[in-house]
Amino acid sequence: MKAEIDRKSGFCFGVQNAIAVAEEALGKGEQVFSLGPIVHNDKEVERLMGLGLVTIDHKKFRKLKNAKVLIRAHGEPPETYRIARENNITIIEATCPMVSKLQSRIKNTWINKKEENGQIVIFGKLGHAEVNGLMGQIDNSGILVTDPRDLSNIDVTKPVWLFAQTTMNTISYSALVENIKSEMIKKGLADPEKNLHVHDTICRQVSDREPSLREFARKHDIIIFVSGKDSSNGKMLYAISKEINPDTYFVSSPDEIDISWFKNKRSAGICGATSTPKWLIEKVYGVVSSI
Repeated sequence: MKAEIDRKSGFCFGVQNAIAVAEEALGKGEQVFSLGPIVHNDKEVERLMGLGLVTIDHKKFRKLKNAKVLIRAHGEPPETYRIARENNITIIEATCPMVSKLQSRIKNTWINKKEENGQIVIFGKLGHAEVNGLMGQIDNSGILVTDPRDLSNIDVTKPVWLFAQTTMNTISYSALVENIKSEMIKKGLADPEKNLHVHDTICRQVSDREPSLREFARKHDIIIFVSGKDSSNGKMLYAISKEINPDTYFVSSPDEIDISWFKNKRSAGICGATSTPKWLIEKVYGVVSSI
């Protein structure tokens, strides 16, 4: 089988940096805890566990004392840092710089615009670690919008400051902006742009993957998309590939590949999410190219 790896697949800068920070700390022989899975990819988490990284949840974190804890790329709310100070926990900071910047922008907007009686609206996924960190900057007073059904939670007669989780889909974000404008017009606002303040906060490395993935998916008879099942970015990119090429299959490891998928196929494309390690993509490539 003729196979090709999408060279734009693999870790984004934030994940790459977090893993490098973890490996450096582990290389010193230190006991390091990760607050939540460092990346939404079980195979990479298993590899780092082999180096000594221990993943804990927030419940265990609250009981931990005198330890070293890594904050992953998704970031954390201020409450996490408060607990760390109280419990003499040393924080190993690996929050993605883009996420840190977004946290600051949301917090500063919230503080500076309080008198205008406006609303902070975040386009993101309920329960996602990054969203939890963003909401924590504003005492969880923001309005979370995941799909058009959530628009009813926004009072469109008041000013709206709109931000997006860094890994969201740009097309969906643009559609949300237009939907909010439409609702404002329905309420009698002649110029909704005066009331709607849109912040471009989706990561370019993530958004640029969308058009390149569409092009890559068109090139091949079949696409094998490699990602962890819990990866938000993986689900989004897989859906894009599936839309362009119906013969797109989602796998988390080479063991999940079904040879029957390749019947009457001549060309296979291998790609993955921003949370998929290159070594795993290459393993899948090895299996596919030998079919």
